[in-house]
Amino acid sequence: MTTQTDTELGWGIRWPAPAKLNLMLRIVGQREDGYHLLQTVFQIIDITDGLSFSKTEGGRVTLKKPIPGVKEEDDLTVRAANLLKKETGYQGGVCIDIEKNLPMGGGLGGGSSDAATVLVVLNQLWQLGVSEQRLMALGVALGADVPVFVKGTSTWAEGVGEKLTTIELPDAWFVIIKPQCHVDTGEIFSANDLTRNSKSITISGFHSGDNQNDCSAVVRKRYIEVDRALDELDEYGQARLTGTGACVFVQFSDQQSAQDVYSKLASDREVYIAQGLAVSPLHRQMSELFNF
Repeated sequence: MTTQTDTELGWGIRWPAPAKLNLMLRIVGQREDGYHLLQTVFQIIDITDGLSFSKTEGGRVTLKKPIPGVKEEDDLTVRAANLLKKETGYQGGVCIDIEKNLPMGGGLGGGSSDAATVLVVLNQLWQLGVSEQRLMALGVALGADVPVFVKGTSTWAEGVGEKLTTIELPDAWFVIIKPQCHVDTGEIFSANDLTRNSKSITISGFHSGDNQNDCSAVVRKRYIEVDRALDELDEYGQARLTGTGACVFVQFSDQQSAQDVYSKLASDREVYIAQGLAVSPLHRQMSELFNF
């Protein structure tokens, strides 16, 4: 009787790529190279994209279903796989199949999470042995949010997003609205009226309720759809913007309260209900299969 090896177990199955919310975003300075110095809290949530991987001949990284209008080699997941190959000298190929559930351009980190899942899973399936710290460093080259998803926990982040500390967050449920617009992150961070000198706070300060998003006022002024969605959610709690948006959310301490609000809002717009997670579902699945 033959048995599957650990590596064979991981091929062809669905691997999750979870979304995130920024529960707070402060801009506390700006470097000479233009990068903003931030403080933010990333909350992993349980809505996900799904990725699966199949072996291919010839050493190429391909997509089963390329995104219309995006060159395959420019897709973030393909770039992540090719970066891992370049880093390690691995010669094999892979076909990546993406089940896209998370909204694009909504501030939920879907593209970054997809790239992180590629790095974490292929490192295991290809038996490369790259450390988590090195995978996180590779992730920085792909996008500022990628290291958070490689780390796989709810996280306090500082600097330009590279200084990460796992943070304990209370159990929470979220109702999220995706307004029908795409917020240009570059436009927001280059805006003259963006606050860039907020006072730094501590993790305990955040836990005490200091959860402002310095991008919120600028986004509300430029995107009426976001402004309206925030006003609408304010009826049910403190409405907040995640990152630069466009998604906005309100937090609840229990599932039933979130479900009640979700039911009221979900009939005529793009709305999600999500549970906050301390550990990424990707990492839970890696642990179940590989003792990760």
